[in-house]
Amino acid sequence: MSLGHLRSFLFTDPLIILLTIGFGSASFVATLFDRSGRLPEKLARAWARALLRVSGVEIHTEGFEKIDPRQKYVFVVNHRSYMDIPALLASLPVEIRFYAKQGLFLIPFLGTHLKRAGHLPVVRGDARASVKSMTLGARLIQERHVSMLLFPEGGRSRGPMREFKEGAAYIAIKAGIPVVPLGIAGTRDVLPMGSSHVRGGTVTLRMGEPILTAGMKLHDRGQLTALLERQVAELAGEPAPHPAEAPRPV
Repeated sequence: MSLGHLRSFLFTDPLIILLTIGFGSASFVATLFDRSGRLPEKLARAWARALLRVSGVEIHTEGFEKIDPRQKYVFVVNHRSYMDIPALLASLPVEIRFYAKQGLFLIPFLGTHLKRAGHLPVVRGDARASVKSMTLGARLIQERHVSMLLFPEGGRSRGPMREFKEGAAYIAIKAGIPVVPLGIAGTRDVLPMGSSHVRGGTVTLRMGEPILTAGMKLHDRGQLTALLERQVAELAGEPAPHPAEAPRPV
């Protein structure tokens, strides 16, 4: 066992577990009294910052001046590691909700917590339920004046960035708010897929220009998704799944 793995096993991993249990319990209790999700979101940010600090992970941000913290957006991000969520929670200057795997909502206590905090499930294999979930996301943005964060690849991958699904574009157009491409790099080195040991390092978040959706129709979501796919790939320093000039199936 290397010195880094030993340090992680004896110090970092136990601290991460304790932090997660502590902040998770506090957040669950908070959802019993705060149905808006604001207090749980603040606790999640505090957990993320503490986790990054004990893990020796530094965050470098670029382009964050392009957004107004008082406004609401749909953020579209590539997905490389379980460390993506802490990095984003600790860095984004707006109140956010996100889509999580549907199976997490079926876990006792955790599922209840996610629902009460205002997060939404990713629905796969049921077109009608998927549209309902996306419509609910758009309504949540307007009613609670929060931003939404999505990983359009549908999950993490070991290889290059995967093709984007159209849910983020659908929600942004439906809510009539700007959608923001955001590239994340470095989290795979900090916590690779299949590993339980967090390594210290630097994570870079690069934000692109917000794309206005006012005037767009839902049938424009394919073109918007293709644009977001290319921009996120460029910001993350990865090859895009589709060439810039390639037509995208509707």
